[in-house]
Amino acid sequence: MTPLLTQVKNCQLCASELVDGVRPVVQIDPQAKVLIIGQAPGRKVHLSGIPFDDASGDRLRQWLGVTREVFYDAKQIAIMPMGFCYPGSYTASTINNKGRSGDLPPRSECAPKWHDLLLQHLTQVQLVLLVGQYAQQYYLPNKPKTLTETVQLWRTFGPRYIPLPHPSPRNNIWLSRNPWFEDELLSHIRQRVAIALA
Repeated sequence: MTPLLTQVKNCQLCASELVDGVRPVVQIDPQAKVLIIGQAPGRKVHLSGIPFDDASGDRLRQWLGVTREVFYDAKQIAIMPMGFCYPGSYTASTINNKGRSGDLPPRSECAPKWHDLLLQHLTQVQLVLLVGQYAQQYYLPNKPKTLTETVQLWRTFGPRYIPLPHPSPRNNIWLSRNPWFEDELLSHIRQRVAIALA
């Protein structure tokens, strides 16, 4: 596993496209029981090199019912985003962004290049949390069109996969409009995570 992680950390596949430079952020260990597949590091995570080291991570840890110590123990929780490096922001990019704001989508090269290779080593994983639409589109090809419908139908993707909205503060409106998420799904997730890590 170490040689593969070294290759990932030294990846230059998208170097020419990344305004802020290359810094793959992953957390992988063959003993991990829970795998989080998110979107891509944000600017703060890019600077620290620590996955979900931001407000999104605070909320995600609350959703899972785990401490920072548990969350950052690679032997318990693996973290493998769709894009390993910070993709940059719309405001910093040179493309015609049509008024969009926030971070660009994850680079599309990472998952096809690295995910299968890393998953071959994650044989102990009991639960995969698909955080955000990009992970869900990749791993749930027959999912409904919208994230809301996908998360509402979480029971149909089990027991291995559970789709989640992104825990970003930018999704506060979504959370307020979908109280069933906290009422129905979060207790199930906490229970599944606790069982997997026991």
